[in-house]
Amino acid sequence: MAERPHPHQLQVHPHHQVHPPHRYDASDKTFFPRRGPSAGELLVVLALLPVGGSLLGLAGITLVGSLIGLAVVTPLFVIFSPVLVPAAIGVFLAVAGVLTSGALGVTGLSSLAWVANCLRQASASMPQQLDEAKRRMQDMAVHMGQKTKEAGQATQNKVQEAAK
Repeated sequence: MAERPHPHQLQVHPHHQVHPPHRYDASDKTFFPRRGPSAGELLVVLALLPVGGSLLGLAGITLVGSLIGLAVVTPLFVIFSPVLVPAAIGVFLAVAGVLTSGALGVTGLSSLAWVANCLRQASASMPQQLDEAKRRMQDMAVHMGQKTKEAGQATQNKVQEAAK
C-alpha cells in the first residue's frame, strides 16, 4: 500500500508586542462607568427614594416605641415576676399538652387506618383461603377414611389369622 504524502500545514502565529510593565494609574479605571445614568435609572431612583425614606422612618419610630414600651414595662415585670413566671410555665405546659395530644391523635388515627387497610386486604383474599381450606379438609377426610378402612381391614385380617 502506498503511503500518502502528508499535506503541509502552515501555522501562523501573530506577533505579540511585549510591553514594559504597566504602572497602575488611578485615572485609567473608575468604579462607575464613564457615562451618566440613563433616564430610566433616574426615574427608578426618584420613585424609590421616598418609599425607602418613609420605610426607614417607620422603622425608627417602631424602634423608639419598642424601647419606650420596654422601659415602662420592665418594672412591672420585676414586680409581678412571682405571678408571671408560674403563669408562663403554665401556658407553656398547656401548649405542650395540646400539641402532644394532637400528635398522639394523629398517630392513633394513622394506626387505625393502617389496621383497617390490613383487614380490608385480608378480607379480599379470605374467600380464596377459605376455599383452599375446605379443599384441604375434604382431601384430609378422604385420606383419613382410606386409612381407617385400611386399618380396619388389617385388624380384621389379624383377627381371622388368630382364629385359625
